[in-house]
Amino acid sequence: MTPEVIRRLPKTDLHVHLDGSLRLSTLIDLARRKKTTLPSFTEAGLREIVFRDHYANLSDYLAGFQYTVAVLQDREALERAAFELCEDCQAEGVRYVEIRFAPQLHVRSGFEFSDVVRAVDAGIRRASRAFNARPEVASGREPRFAAGIILCALRAFTPEHSEGYQRIFAALPEASPRELGLAASIQVARAAARLRHDEGLLVVGVDLAGQEHGHPAEEHAQAYQVAHEAFLGKTVHAGEDYGPESIFQAIGMLHADRIGHGTWLFDASKIKEGRIADKRAYVERLAQFIADKRITIEVCLTSNQQTVPELGADLARHPFAEMRERRLSTTICTDNRLVSNTSVSNEIRRATEAFALTDREVRDILIYGFKRSFFPGTYLEKRAYVREMINFTDRILETPQPIP
Repeated sequence: MTPEVIRRLPKTDLHVHLDGSLRLSTLIDLARRKKTTLPSFTEAGLREIVFRDHYANLSDYLAGFQYTVAVLQDREALERAAFELCEDCQAEGVRYVEIRFAPQLHVRSGFEFSDVVRAVDAGIRRASRAFNARPEVASGREPRFAAGIILCALRAFTPEHSEGYQRIFAALPEASPRELGLAASIQVARAAARLRHDEGLLVVGVDLAGQEHGHPAEEHAQAYQVAHEAFLGKTVHAGEDYGPESIFQAIGMLHADRIGHGTWLFDASKIKEGRIADKRAYVERLAQFIADKRITIEVCLTSNQQTVPELGADLARHPFAEMRERRLSTTICTDNRLVSNTSVSNEIRRATEAFALTDREVRDILIYGFKRSFFPGTYLEKRAYVREMINFTDRILETPQPIP
């Protein structure tokens, strides 16, 4: 499968963070306009100092977000970032993307939670209209572009994170960290439901992100029940820096439809709960449950390799290989296009090389992305959209390709 074929294939990105996917040129431009300090004001300098190819650990990987979040504090910046992210996706053949972010990180006086989401929604709609109006798309020769929004709650935060979190601490001065975390995630779930159903924005689901260790998913069960009762899509960062029991909490207690990362799904040595006596049996049953229920894992290969020292330089060691062997539902995602210096096409190319994927296997993975998306239309509209992508994919793969 040549790079050109990969580029032409319709793809999804169901796990991509807005604040981790800015264009470097945009980050520099916004920082200059807003007089925000950066370690360097050149793209080469930022690549050398902040957004590198290798990171020491997850904390090192996340350090660059302090700069991207700092410049995304008004409507213009957020709308621009969302618009450009959609453009970058469109340019490499991504035809459906779910952009996730934590609105509470961008709240300030005069710019409230709903205003943040509306700004991102406006950027997505503008990019979608422009792309779908192209003659080759309007005529049906090229597939349409669509997108959704996922709102993120955070497992851990401090008042220093944003004015939005300062308000939560001020409103609940006697609350424990667990109570504060739940209150913040309930705010996200309720806002997601209201913005989706009352305002008709492109909000399609909720996510729980941040450090897993010491901040179990079960603490946010009530918030996810709110999202569940509002018929929203539910995804959870789990198994990224904690063991299989974190993944089970996401599925069993938070009703997760999809799992972000799931890196340690098969590693029984990562299980910490003493009540689990037979750790290997626990892993086997969990993997079987995920397979049987078709719970999709959002796989982020480059990001995992950059943040998980155990993977080293050999991508073939990634558990994606075992996920494929067990026929789990997986979809390949970028996580953060800027921070990981990647694209969906690059992730597919790397997966194809590291795991010797056949054209048929790549096709199935791409189609899983469309099928397991939280598409913002009706079920019948989604079925028609998925069929459109399947037909276009099959036409590309059935066309003889020149020998490179």
